[in-house]
Amino acid sequence: MNEPLRPSSLGEILDRTAQLYRARFFVFLGISVLPTGVILALACVAGLVAAWWNASGAHTVSSAAGYVLVGIFAIALALVALPIFLAVTALANAAMNHAVSLVNLGGKTTIRDAYKSIWRRGWRYIGLYLLQALLVGVIPVVVWIALLFLATGATALAQKAGLGTIASASLGASVFLVLIPLVGYAIWMLLRLSLAFPASVVEQMGAWRAVKRSFALSQGTKGRILLLYLLVAALGWLLSMGFTIPLTILLFMIPGMSNQQNAQAAGVAMLLIIYGASFAVQSLIKPIYGIALVLFYYDQRIRKEGFDIELLMQQAGMVQRKISPEPEAAPQPPPAPREATVVEVEPPQAVESPQPAQLTSEATGEPL
Repeated sequence: MNEPLRPSSLGEILDRTAQLYRARFFVFLGISVLPTGVILALACVAGLVAAWWNASGAHTVSSAAGYVLVGIFAIALALVALPIFLAVTALANAAMNHAVSLVNLGGKTTIRDAYKSIWRRGWRYIGLYLLQALLVGVIPVVVWIALLFLATGATALAQKAGLGTIASASLGASVFLVLIPLVGYAIWMLLRLSLAFPASVVEQMGAWRAVKRSFALSQGTKGRILLLYLLVAALGWLLSMGFTIPLTILLFMIPGMSNQQNAQAAGVAMLLIIYGASFAVQSLIKPIYGIALVLFYYDQRIRKEGFDIELLMQQAGMVQRKISPEPEAAPQPPPAPREATVVEVEPPQAVESPQPAQLTSEATGEPL
């Protein structure tokens, strides 16, 4: 799937998304199953506890104790389920971005390798997900609740002054008028943060730097990303209806299922159908978001930074990839001084000088 990088239109990005999804369908589906599976498991636990409570638990304790137990269970479930959900979703998003980036550039990966590659930096991605949730969801909700309390207080004061009807009408209008800009802010912030996870995974940067990077890269393409969200949401709704309606028809075609005696069983079966369809749809839809947003990230880098040229130069060996410098080795201590060894040297022996040869006369044999 290694194709030359170039600026792409929305239609080309969607076509490329479908190609990558088909090529590595089970890898992307396996990555997205984990968070939706955790949600389904937690919902099943809550459903089983609620069924037990309706069947036997509610008849064994008083009403006050029942409310207390239900409140304790809800708080415990929130304290346990919410952190698990946030952590698993953040890690799944990071693993999806890592896998899509590799496949888009011609590499290969598996579900295990995708999660293993992002595991060491898991806290970074969890922090990024929490920061996104804070900017997109928590801030507008807190502002809306605060304004709602203020409007309620103002309405109560107006009712004491004898302006009950006018106060109620003004409260409804103020809630509606405040809700519209807050929803608009949430959508606008979601679009600006949509490229934060690809930036953090591909460029290995922290949460706040990834947010600022997404702000810069999303300029000029927020409309296309919004259209992507709308198209995928419509596809998810169609798939949900495609799962739920046939299964519901089959359920009520079972003999005796429409009777009053089996009303509770039918309700439980409907609940299972709804949760099962939601699980299947979310598992199928999440990879589309992940693949398309990574492609938008690369498309914006190509348009703004010439990433395609940079990648070609790297492949040709003209530019070296930026590698984080290795830590310098600690200085080695000087070698310990060796102990001096005494070597006994024998004194040189005297060498006798040779005696000069004496000359003799050949006639007499006597020395000259």
